[in-house]
Amino acid sequence: MNTDSQKMSKPSNDNASNSDNDEIDLMALLLALLRGWKIILFFILLGLVIGILYSRYVNPTYRSDALVQIDEKSSGLPALGENISDLLGTENSKAQTEAELIRSRMILEPVVDKLHLRIKLADLEVSAIDKIVSDRNHTQINSPEGVSLKTTEGQVQISEFNVSQGYLNQPFTLSREGAGFVLTNGFDDFKGKLNEPQKFSGVDGQIHITVNDLPTDNHTIRITKQSLQTTTDDINKSLSVVEKGKQTGIIELSMTGANQQQTSMILKDIILSYIGQNQSRGSEETTKTLKFMETQIPLLKKKLEDAEGVFNEFRKKYGTIDVSKEAELLLTENSNIDVQLNELKLKKADLTTYYTEEHPLVIQIDEQLKVLNDRKQTIDNTIAGLPELQREFLKLSQDTEINREIYLTLLKNYQQLQIAKAGQLGFARIIDLPISTYKAIAPKKLLIIVLGSLLGAMLGAMLVLIKNMLRNVVKDPERLEAKTGVPVVATVPRSPLLTRLHQNKKAPNRLLAYVDNNSLSYEAIKSLRTNLMFGMPVQGRAGQRAKVILITGESPGVGKSFISSNLTEVFAQLDKKVLIIDADMRLGELHKMFSMSQDNGLGDYLSQDTTHLIKDNALVSKVVADQEVNNLANFIHPTGIDNIDFMPRGQHPRNPASLLANGSFDHLVTELKLHYDYIIIDSPPILAASDAMILSQYADKVLVVARYDKSIEGQVIYAINQMNKANIKVDGIILNDVQQGLLSKYSYHYSYAYGNNN
Repeated sequence: MNTDSQKMSKPSNDNASNSDNDEIDLMALLLALLRGWKIILFFILLGLVIGILYSRYVNPTYRSDALVQIDEKSSGLPALGENISDLLGTENSKAQTEAELIRSRMILEPVVDKLHLRIKLADLEVSAIDKIVSDRNHTQINSPEGVSLKTTEGQVQISEFNVSQGYLNQPFTLSREGAGFVLTNGFDDFKGKLNEPQKFSGVDGQIHITVNDLPTDNHTIRITKQSLQTTTDDINKSLSVVEKGKQTGIIELSMTGANQQQTSMILKDIILSYIGQNQSRGSEETTKTLKFMETQIPLLKKKLEDAEGVFNEFRKKYGTIDVSKEAELLLTENSNIDVQLNELKLKKADLTTYYTEEHPLVIQIDEQLKVLNDRKQTIDNTIAGLPELQREFLKLSQDTEINREIYLTLLKNYQQLQIAKAGQLGFARIIDLPISTYKAIAPKKLLIIVLGSLLGAMLGAMLVLIKNMLRNVVKDPERLEAKTGVPVVATVPRSPLLTRLHQNKKAPNRLLAYVDNNSLSYEAIKSLRTNLMFGMPVQGRAGQRAKVILITGESPGVGKSFISSNLTEVFAQLDKKVLIIDADMRLGELHKMFSMSQDNGLGDYLSQDTTHLIKDNALVSKVVADQEVNNLANFIHPTGIDNIDFMPRGQHPRNPASLLANGSFDHLVTELKLHYDYIIIDSPPILAASDAMILSQYADKVLVVARYDKSIEGQVIYAINQMNKANIKVDGIILNDVQQGLLSKYSYHYSYAYGNNN
């Protein structure tokens, strides 16, 4: 392609670069992950194994639930009249408040004490491996009789374990010793008998314990007496108390644990404890009022008896006194006022047991008392105007009547309250008690295994990406040119078809011309040929027409043999006679590309006695020259491809570098130039051996192959620097195995390569 066509292709590709950056990056990441599939697979399997082991290690978790309804407080008094209801008052209980009350120590402590929940047992003989192998381990069972735990060598049964404050939350070890047991905390050893209450005195206080059963000797059990706070905190961690919906008054209680039966038992006892406390709270006010009345009734009865006695004595002395109608009305009103005053005083006395004098209800009663006292004072002043005998009669009659009314009212209320207390119910009722479903809610084994695999895949992918970022491999030809100062003369894309064929290790290596001759890879090789033809000198160093091209790499596995063999084939297409030499006498495998043997090659030629050849060519006789030609024919083999001959690596000599430097190879190249248009030398890697530096002395062009996304950038730079230090000029870099579509900047190279093939 001419220069104009090159210019035309470049802007279009630059535009593609600007528009496809995101896609390009994603593709690069995807391919990096694909290359690291072994690492990712390893971590997936690791996550899978960990997930399986974890699901077997962890005990199943069960759940029990129950429902409780919170109603408005029912006093059981509506049928007895409004007076008593007013006396007791009403109160609304909110579900949220009750939910918090259920979690309190007041409710939980009776359950903890009843079921001995503060005692914790653990089998120290059970290891992590045992838990995995058995798929689950035994859990302790708490009951009103004590605490028990099954082991592989017997059962642990503890009916009592109480310690002083100093021993709370401290672990003890318990083991059997004959017919007794040994209890130790690491400092003190306490020995006792089975099935007998034991009392020990230690440094930190007293220990009371009753051991009913233990496993066989030397089987160690850990026992701990937790504090009440620690135990209630543990219960609350597994206890959920929430209102089911808004303003429904329905409380849902749920509890989780490792033992279904145990969990249901604890939750049931918590509910029963709450209901008991609820009923007690429901009658608390009535009880307080009854106690107050019980103290007042005898006093009022005595006061009534005294008033009746005085009044009777007055009537015996003076007989019946005629009182005016107005005075009787005043007397009646005054009596009613006194009754009201006494009721208000009783109510105030009851209220002051709960509230202060500044409470609005107390202030309201004080105001009512003031109004009644003012009216009573007015009536008393009116009665004071009556004759003295009438006033005395009215006073005594009034006192008797008032005391009788007060006493009878209080007695009536007292009897009604007793009936009310007997009929009072709590404002909470049980809807559903917990039941045992024996259906584990955790662990969800399938979910754990899937999550473990996913986490493993994520970890593996992260590791692959981090490793890819830290490798600093060759990816950018422009960067490589800038770092090395050597131009990238060709970028050879990967051939997908050839890659698939190479996946079958038993399949023979084949040239692009016979496998994928329409690919960009093949066109890139042709473009390289064109660049070398126009960039090569017309004549070689000695004036011969042959041109020697050295193909090498910084390290093994970069594809230099692939480049060498295919470059040889495209030169042969031009009806040029080409010789390709496998100069890697250590590990060369170029013979596989042509399906030939490695025997009788370069190593064999250089190892033979050639002292008769080490002289000036002008002095070599024609006979010697003919012998040399015949000798070379034994080491150069036709490939079956037109215009291509091949010299394999031959035997593996002891010191290949010494053979290359002894002058025989120089004579060989001189002789070969007489018979071939192009000689392509496949050299060992630069960093692997010094052979490449020796061979470069006989080459017209030195090309270094680097593999995309595999060759380390620093190694390529170092290899070229080593060549430069040896006064060897590297003429170009070939970037091999470039993956198509990853970097838009490569599209220019592809277009350039394709366009320059004529």
